[in-house]
Amino acid sequence: MSAKPNLTKRHQSILKATIEHYIATAEPVGSKVIAQGYNLNVSSSTIRNVMGRLEAAGLLYQPHTSAGRIPSDFGYRLYVDRLLIHNETIAKKLEQSLQQKLPKEKVSSFETLIQRSTKILSALSGYIALITFPQSPSDTLRHIQLVQVASGQIMLILVTDSYQTESILIESSSFIAEQDQLDDEMITEELQILSNFLNHKLKGKALSAIASLNWQEIDREFEHYTDFLQILSQKINSHLKPSDDKPIVVHGIAEALRQPEFSQLKQVQTLLYLLEEEQKQLWSVIFALPDHEHTDKKITIKIGAENPLEPMRACTLISANYCIDDTPVGSVGVIGPTRMLYDNTITLVETTAEYLSDAFK
Repeated sequence: MSAKPNLTKRHQSILKATIEHYIATAEPVGSKVIAQGYNLNVSSSTIRNVMGRLEAAGLLYQPHTSAGRIPSDFGYRLYVDRLLIHNETIAKKLEQSLQQKLPKEKVSSFETLIQRSTKILSALSGYIALITFPQSPSDTLRHIQLVQVASGQIMLILVTDSYQTESILIESSSFIAEQDQLDDEMITEELQILSNFLNHKLKGKALSAIASLNWQEIDREFEHYTDFLQILSQKINSHLKPSDDKPIVVHGIAEALRQPEFSQLKQVQTLLYLLEEEQKQLWSVIFALPDHEHTDKKITIKIGAENPLEPMRACTLISANYCIDDTPVGSVGVIGPTRMLYDNTITLVETTAEYLSDAFK
C-alpha cells in the first residue's frame, strides 16, 4: 500500500495518539484509553469509528477480534513522514548525553572509536546499534568517456588515478530521447562534448562522491542533459558496491531482545544469524549512497516490510552515513522493533554520524 490517504486533523490526532500509546505500552490500544488519556475533546464512540476508518485504510489493525488496535507498517510510515513532531528539548538532552559519553580525546585506532561509539549508541537508544568501519573513499577519477556502441548502448568508461578501469553499459535511448533526431555521427559529437564537460566537472573527485552528485545543479548550458546525468549517477551508484570484507560492529543485542516483539525464538534466531554470521548481506542495507533525489537527506528509515532482508521484516532500521571530506565512507544504524521511539532514535543516529564525521576529519 503506497498511496497515502487524505486524513482529517481528527483522524491524524487519533492515529498519532494510538501509535504513541502503543509505542509506550506495547499493548493494543482501545478507544476508551485514547478518550481518557489524551485531550482530544471527542467521545469514545467517535474515536472508535475513526479507528475503524484508519483500519480500513490499512494504518491500524486488530491482532485479535476483541483486542484494541495496533499500528501497521504503513501506519508507522505515515506517522514518521507526516505526524512525528521533533522535540527540540529532548533532542538537546540526548545530544548532550551522547556527546558527554563519546570519547573527546584522540583514540588510538578506528576500531576503538567505532567500538565505543556503537556501545554508547546502543545503551542510549535501548536498541541494537551497528556501525560500519570506514571504507576508503576509493580511487579518484582521472578520466571519463562516453562511447556509443553498436548494440544501441552507450558505454561509460571511468579511469581512476591508479589506472583501474570501470565500464558501465547504459541504454542509448535514455540519451537520444533528450535530443532531436540525431544520426550516429552527431550522437558521437554530442557524447564527446558531454565527456569533455564531465571531465571538467569531475576529474579528481572520488567515485563514491560522483555517485551521489545532484545533477539539478549543473551548468545552465548543459541542463538539457539533466535526466541522462541522473541515470549515469544511478548506474555508478548501483555499480560501485562498498567493500564488505570488514565486519560491522554490533552492540545491544541482549537488551533489544527483551522487547516483547522478539519473544518468538525462530524470529530471534534468524535475526541473530544475520547480525553475527551474514553481515555481508547487511552492507547494502546499512551503507547506501544517497540517490540523486535525496542528496540532502541525512537519515534513512526502513520500516518492517520495507527492509529487503527477511529477518528484519519485523524491525525498523534507522541509519545515517558518516563522511570523510563530504564523501560517505560508513554508516551508523539502529535496529529495533517497529514499535520504536522514532524521534529519540533519529536524533541519536544523526548525532553519532555527525560525531564520527568530525572525528575522522
